[in-house]
Amino acid sequence: MAFWWPLIVLAFAYAICRFLFMLIPPNVPSIEVDASDVMDDRNQIQENSFIYIPPRGRAQQSDTKVQCYEPATMKYLGYFPALTPDEVRDRVAQARKAQKTWEKSSFKQRRQFLRILLKYIIEHQELICEISSRDTGKTMIDASLGEIMTTCEKITWLLSEGERWLKPEYRSSGRAMLHKRSRVEFHPLGVIGAIVSWNYPFHNIFNPMLAAVFSGNSIVIKVSEHASWSGCFYFRIIQSALAAVGAPENLVEIITGFGETGEALVSSVDKIIFVGSPGVGKMIMRNASETLIPVTLELGGKDSFIVCEDADVDHVAQIAVRGVLQSSGQNCAGAERFYVHKDIYSSFVSQVAKIVKSVAAGPPLAGRYDMGAICLQEHSERLQNLVNDALDKGAEIIARGSFGHIGEGAVDQFFPPTVLVNVNHSMKLMQEEAFGPIMPIMKFSTDEEAVKLANDSKYGLGCAVFSGSQRRAREISSQIRCGVVAINDFASTYMCQSLPFGGVKDSGFGRFAGVEGLRACCLVKAVAEDRFWPYIKTKIPKPIQVRIENY
Repeated sequence: MAFWWPLIVLAFAYAICRFLFMLIPPNVPSIEVDASDVMDDRNQIQENSFIYIPPRGRAQQSDTKVQCYEPATMKYLGYFPALTPDEVRDRVAQARKAQKTWEKSSFKQRRQFLRILLKYIIEHQELICEISSRDTGKTMIDASLGEIMTTCEKITWLLSEGERWLKPEYRSSGRAMLHKRSRVEFHPLGVIGAIVSWNYPFHNIFNPMLAAVFSGNSIVIKVSEHASWSGCFYFRIIQSALAAVGAPENLVEIITGFGETGEALVSSVDKIIFVGSPGVGKMIMRNASETLIPVTLELGGKDSFIVCEDADVDHVAQIAVRGVLQSSGQNCAGAERFYVHKDIYSSFVSQVAKIVKSVAAGPPLAGRYDMGAICLQEHSERLQNLVNDALDKGAEIIARGSFGHIGEGAVDQFFPPTVLVNVNHSMKLMQEEAFGPIMPIMKFSTDEEAVKLANDSKYGLGCAVFSGSQRRAREISSQIRCGVVAINDFASTYMCQSLPFGGVKDSGFGRFAGVEGLRACCLVKAVAEDRFWPYIKTKIPKPIQVRIENY
């Protein structure tokens, strides 16, 4: 792809961050975070400088250590302990004690915590992106958009609107209760638990943490075993900011481990937020039912990308390919099913093929590549199996990207962006979440057919609809069973942090972000009291009073 496009994206992201930086009051202190051990290979001790070969064909679930390595190069990064259930319960107990103090904090103190974080993020965005890139294989552009900009947007939204939505909200009392004043209060739940995925390690930690802490809770976050190295560094940023505002030391905890660690967390907290697969989400639900705690589940998706015949083909093709590249094992809401009107099908496919053939994948910090590595071990094999199943059923590959310079030990961590045509819904590729840079394109004849195809999925996270008529695009999107919609754009809804994020069906339920996500961290309490106390108050009429007998 043209080299100027990534430069424009990075320049735009940088400009937005600098603008946000100007909004930070001058009295916000800077924090120091030790990054000497994560900067680059020259600072690594000799025993950590080897190529890591993870065991194939088995999970690490029984291991006592979480091994960390760079997916793009397979260079070893170190390890972290897999915490036992007793250790998890101890961390939760410490967080619960800290929350009792923090729930009495003022919004002024909470806003100062956010401003300190925002200042650090803007001043150190390159470091944050580089660490995310090393731990997950994503490109710096993807990290800048998905880690920095989204997190900064969430912070600025909380600074401007967070207190407003957590203050008591007055409601009408109805005709029969005109003498009453009715309101809804939002109190902290206590200790929030979060089990987050690896695809955006920085934002996935900060997203639940910011909402939980600002609403007066403490939070314990289990980071993915595939992104523990970056998660534990990002924890230092949070610790330093908490210390700067005098917050309790254990208000936020980061824990590492595998399934056993996560199970112990679910059984110990007052609410659980989970980002991951439907299978694990169902296990979370079963475990949460033992203590009857509220659950928010974001379980991935199979987003539809619908292109009507009156759309700008060249423009939409660029957006479509960018959406696929973000799905190179990194994106949380990737476009995975492409439906194009029959009248522009050939021209759209031709344009997409031309773009994809110019895409190069390679180690993201080693060159100017459009796409990075796949984070999960053996995932490229699964992607190829999905492609093979489609080919066996009549699909055809019309374009594939290329590879840059890839080390011999990291070949399996890359998968070329691939465009397929002649696909249909009998293929696994059109039904199972791929989480990879594969672009299957189907044609449709009518808007009704496009809606029917989009709804033929067990997932319901998001969709994107492109048309020269916004009214037509809105009409199509309104009929699709999903929680997130972008009109003439892709994934733009998540950048609007005032909007809730979440899905339906196998994509989960509950919302984070926006008012809905913030209040989901609260005990919602309904309160009714006398409006004119003590002059007008409830009395029981004599005919229905309980008679008191003399004894």
